[in-house]
Formats: sequence, structure tokens, C-alpha cells
Amino acid sequence: MKILVKLGGTLLDSPDSRQRLTAELAAVAKSTQMVVVHGGGKQMTRFLSERGVESRFVDGLRVTTPDVVDAVLKVFAGTVNHELVASFVKAGARAVGLTGIDANIAIARQLREDLGAVGKVVKSNGELLDLLSVNSYLPVVACVAGDESGNIYNVNADQMAVACASGFAADRLFFLTDVDGVKGPNGLIPVLTPSHCRQLIADGIATGGMQAKLNAACDGLASGVGEVVIVPGARPGVVASLLAGESIGTRLVLEAA
Repeated sequence: MKILVKLGGTLLDSPDSRQRLTAELAAVAKSTQMVVVHGGGKQMTRFLSERGVESRFVDGLRVTTPDVVDAVLKVFAGTVNHELVASFVKAGARAVGLTGIDANIAIARQLREDLGAVGKVVKSNGELLDLLSVNSYLPVVACVAGDESGNIYNVNADQMAVACASGFAADRLFFLTDVDGVKGPNGLIPVLTPSHCRQLIADGIATGGMQAKLNAACDGLASGVGEVVIVPGARPGVVASLLAGESIGTRLVLEAA
């Protein structure tokens, strides 16, 4: 089985949380082909603020000026990625830090002019991810992509996770977040289909970050990922529990034929 785990930046901001997660995932990676994709928006906002750069968002996406591109490389591909890799190494994993730029793992195009260097992944290549994971290495991918002309793009971490999962041909994609799952008017929703996701968005129930996550999850299902699960990353042993068959968070699956 191949799995891809996306870690939200909030879960990585605390050293204790980071060390717990990497220890748990390193144990799972010993018997499963795994790729990890991470964000780092909270760390990015703090980095920019310390340097007097205001973070501006349009439709939930960070406007990415040349100054912000420089910060993207320093924070996502630099500090956050390498702190995470070091924590995995401490846990006994053969972790390898990467971005979507490496070996054209993720090729992007500019999403919109008003957003600057925000990219949308248009092609993914999982060959390097597969080569590493099948040989017991653990790829850890930052949400940065490029194109054939050498441009660098800031990519939404959920979309990067979906692109990597598609290229890697992952059987399951786990979004580890700071919430319990997808909630509706009556509480946690255990199972969703793409049509249900669209209804939650249309009704204004799923908004902001959750709307983006559901859109990304539906893209993942459409691109061949067998199952997407949105789960609370703060729950100890959550990935091992999912692989053992426990029902946790919200599972997204295609409608029955």
C-alpha cells in the first residue's frame, strides 16, 4: 500500500507535536511506502511579520510577491522542511527533504496575475517519490513548485498533497489537521462524496480552509487516489489507527457507480 500524509503547519509549529508525529509516522513508514507533504503558513506569516512584510490574502491564498517567494524558499523549503526532516531522522526514518521543483515532482503554472507567484500544479511526476519510498527512504516534500522556465511558485499545501498523491499513485491520502474532520449542522460527518462536498460548500457550511481542503480532496479522488481522509493530527497514533481500520475523522470516497 502507498499512502501520502499531508501535515498542516499548525501541527509542526510546536516541537513536541512535531516530534510525536514524526515518531508515529516513522514507525508506519517501516512497513508502508509513504510520502509526507507539509505546509507552513503560520510560520510564513510570522517570518514575514518579523521583517515588516504584511501578509495579504485573496480568496484564502497568499499574494506572493518576489519578497514572498524568497520567504517561501527560506521558510517552506528551508526551516520547516529541514526541521521536519531532522525530526524524522531522530525517529529513525531515512527522510529526504524535497520540494516540487526537484525532478519535476510538481510542475505549476501561475494561477492568477493578481496573486503573483501563486501556482497551480498542472502536472505531477511521482517517479522520484516511488524510487525513494520503495528503497525505504521517506520523501518529505515542501509546497513549492516550478516550471520548465525556472520559475518558482508558492502552491497551496493541500493542492500539493493531491498532486503528489496522484503522481505517486497513492492508495490513500490522509490530511492531518487541527480539526476533528468535516462538520455539518448535526456534528461530525463520517463519510462524504464529491456531490456532498459541493453541497456543503454551496450551503456555506464548508468555508475558507475547509472549503479549499474539500476541493483538493475531490480533485484527489478524481485523479485516482482511492480514498481521502481528513483527521485530527493531534490524536496520538492517528495514522496507525486509520491503517488498522478505525473510523476517524471524515472519509471522502467516490459515489458508487
